[in-house]
Amino acid sequence: MKKFVNRKQELDFLGKQYQVQKSSLVIIYGRRRIGKTALIKKFIEDKPAIYFLASEEVESQNIEYFKRAVSSFLKNPLIEKLSGISWDDIFDILVKTKSDKKVVIVFDEFQNLCKTNPAFASMLQRIWDEKLKNGNFMLILCGSLISMMQEYALSYSSPLYGRRTGQIKLKQFSFKEAKEFFPDATDDQFLWIYSVVGGVPKYLEMFKYEGDIYKAIEENILSRQSFLYEEPLFLLEKEVHEIGSYFSIIKSIALGNHKLSQIAQSLSVSQTKLTKYINTLIELDIIRREVPITEEYPEKSKRGLYFINDNFINFWFKFVYPYREQLELDNVEYVIENIRSKIVVSHISYVYEEVCTQILSDLIRSKKMDVQVDKIGKWWDGKSEIDIVGIGRSMRHVVFGESKYSQNIVDIDIFFDLKKKAENVKVFPDQREFYILFSKAGFSERLLEYAKDAKNLFLIKFP
Repeated sequence: MKKFVNRKQELDFLGKQYQVQKSSLVIIYGRRRIGKTALIKKFIEDKPAIYFLASEEVESQNIEYFKRAVSSFLKNPLIEKLSGISWDDIFDILVKTKSDKKVVIVFDEFQNLCKTNPAFASMLQRIWDEKLKNGNFMLILCGSLISMMQEYALSYSSPLYGRRTGQIKLKQFSFKEAKEFFPDATDDQFLWIYSVVGGVPKYLEMFKYEGDIYKAIEENILSRQSFLYEEPLFLLEKEVHEIGSYFSIIKSIALGNHKLSQIAQSLSVSQTKLTKYINTLIELDIIRREVPITEEYPEKSKRGLYFINDNFINFWFKFVYPYREQLELDNVEYVIENIRSKIVVSHISYVYEEVCTQILSDLIRSKKMDVQVDKIGKWWDGKSEIDIVGIGRSMRHVVFGESKYSQNIVDIDIFFDLKKKAENVKVFPDQREFYILFSKAGFSERLLEYAKDAKNLFLIKFP
């Protein structure tokens, strides 16, 4: 049996939707492999529920499958034998059947129904208004093709807009949440695992680790028979057309081109031609756009940088995709040696920075640091950058942080360098400044002594 990990917040939200007196309609969406179906099945395991997985077949076949699901739920084999019935007919049968408890109806891969019949969402809106809304039902519409879920269920122009009582966009697990998949791994071992496979549940589930990260990479990713060997290819084939254009953009970002101008130059195309591809990749949670945290209008900022938002896809495009020819020739050792020589500097150190940002957020949320911030991000200008900056408007708090994944202990000069860079970041005239340093190797004696008397300096050895 597969282990179900976390998602407490989402389960609590679904539980509250289930408890309301009237019918509820919840949209669950997110990219493939993110655990939407696992979440739903966990939620309905102790409730009267009809789970229906829509296929890409013609509509009549989906009606047939839904009819069977309803027949099984009501334990009435006569329903399955009915011929020539419509969606309306099946819902009429459901509505007329009395139940002491609220009945959950799940349409998984909802977008498939809209593909085969673009009018399906409008028809479902009418069924909701006329049959389900005033009953005792919870309708869950779940889909992974984000653009279609927006069009048919979430946007202002969608037929179901205004009917939904809640929605969940399912995200990747954080470092702390994902660690539950590998409870026996040390924090440092899991940092490497997380750097390679990230926070997507399916990838964590498929990655078998027994103490040797390079052996695990070889067996779970570089092996041509492994699930993860061609996963980014399958993922994008399902979501987009012109897969080559998307691959080129992701590869360019993985190679260190983060400005739109750099990406365009590396691909020898104009920036305007990249816009629609970039926006789609952001929608799919595959890349993200970041601006300096001090930017007042982030969406209008011309200082945006693009990063891959999935550690596994980032790893794959850095260390697997460019060497596919070698792997097809079974020259796995060559690829492994390349990974060994570059992975810490070009990959893990950046993931470490992301994990340290998560740790800072947890420390503040749990009140282990007497600091208040509303948002956490990065800061940079033309001359320097700061790994982590947190800003809290109500108390005028500003946190400056650096992360060092190195064998060298962090000495006091790192702190003074950070303070010097922080002089360029004036968020409030009367801001109260805090500093936090993360280090893999620890801290020098003189820095530890200095921190004892500095009320606004925090030192975190991690892992």
